[in-house]
Amino acid sequence: MDPAFINKEKITSLLPMQECIPVMEEMFSSLARGNCMQPLRSIFWLPGKKGLLGMMPGYDRYHEVMGIKVISVFHANRHEGHPSHQGVVILFDARQGRPLMMFDAQEITAIRTAAASAVATKILSREDSETLAIIGSGEQAERHIESISLVRKIKQVNIWGRNEKNARHLMEKISTRYSFNIFVKEDARSAVVNADIICTVTSSTQPLITGEWVKVGAHINAVGSSMPNARELDSNVILKSKLFTDCYESIFHEAGDFLIPKNEGIVDDSHVKAELGEVIVGKKKGRENSDEITIFKSLGIAAEDIFSCWHIYQKIENG
Repeated sequence: MDPAFINKEKITSLLPMQECIPVMEEMFSSLARGNCMQPLRSIFWLPGKKGLLGMMPGYDRYHEVMGIKVISVFHANRHEGHPSHQGVVILFDARQGRPLMMFDAQEITAIRTAAASAVATKILSREDSETLAIIGSGEQAERHIESISLVRKIKQVNIWGRNEKNARHLMEKISTRYSFNIFVKEDARSAVVNADIICTVTSSTQPLITGEWVKVGAHINAVGSSMPNARELDSNVILKSKLFTDCYESIFHEAGDFLIPKNEGIVDDSHVKAELGEVIVGKKKGRENSDEITIFKSLGIAAEDIFSCWHIYQKIENG
């Protein structure tokens, strides 16, 4: 029988954020225990760099499933009213290689990315964190407000985006959904200067946050950039922070936020303290005091997609 295709609407109903967060915590733990195979993604650029096709395979030994996300990225689509990221995730049985199910990659990615940041925030941020800064005003901005508010008692959200109209639209869209105060700030500095938690969720290739703005004890989820020559944080932010990631191989090959200051000679590989899963299972230390600045550099890995899809598949199969 041909595998069913699970569309965006069904994914939304079967993978609510509050369920995806523990799924991501399980995934990070499994990765740290050596139960996942997670090769680097392959990227095929179209001529003229107008767009790319990305392929992200992975294997979950514990559940005996494997999968691949195939996704196109066309950033110019945003100006034409189309999604910049489109594609599918295919889930396979890893015993006989049978295709099990196909999923809309855009919705899977949107949910699991914010859920992974929520896990990092739960593990690395101060428990008394109350003010959240969101740098960016797209879909991930909205999803991160949802996910972070599920793991910390947020009282205020500051939004800044390069397009103020989009930022105000986001504020209006979510204002009736939450009880905390929501503000649109005129610049990135005013958004982050007093923030306990900062999420950068943009497509910027140049730093938007400088080290001088980030207060003692803050936690940062750096999400938007996953290319060696692009970053959202300046070198000083990286230097003064404890740096964590989802996967070593990814940060050492794909993360401009880390690779650019490394190439400048400011930090070396030892500056990456741990994979998040290693902190969760107790192999390595996370935050050790309330004054430390912590960063979770999120690259987005195929294991996140596979665990999310397996969760949905199980719910469908079990009725």
